[in-house]
Amino acid sequence: MIKKFVCLLILLMSAHSVLASALQTEDIAQMKIAVNNQEYNVILEENDTTSALQRLLPMTLSMSDLNNNEKYYYLEQPLPSNPEKVDSVSTGDIMLFGDDCLVVFYKDFETPYSYTRIGHIENLSNLEEIFGAGIVDIKFDITESFIPESMK
Repeated sequence: MIKKFVCLLILLMSAHSVLASALQTEDIAQMKIAVNNQEYNVILEENDTTSALQRLLPMTLSMSDLNNNEKYYYLEQPLPSNPEKVDSVSTGDIMLFGDDCLVVFYKDFETPYSYTRIGHIENLSNLEEIFGAGIVDIKFDITESFIPESMK
């Protein structure tokens, strides 16, 4: 009887581990953005900021340009934040400046500012060209079945 109980316990623990791993994989990427009929998958950070942002989706924002390297939008409500000095920004980074300014970067550069990381656009092809100058409408949405290239 004890052997059966131990076997059942091991089986349940294994099933829990597999399920937890599957749920964790699903949580890694649940967002996409669309700009000028071009869609991009976003690999998300696991933090309170990202969770709060996801609860606002879907949304389309008219994002303004700053310094010819980023698009930004001040959200109507603040999000939880945990800013850190990042030193450099990479093309495709999506971050929060302060607690209410959503920023999508389309060029690499060095920065003295602090941001809370939200995610990173996976496919960077034509990003700078697509984002272009001036105001751009960017749609943020949840992706249910996306599997990141890095996990295929």
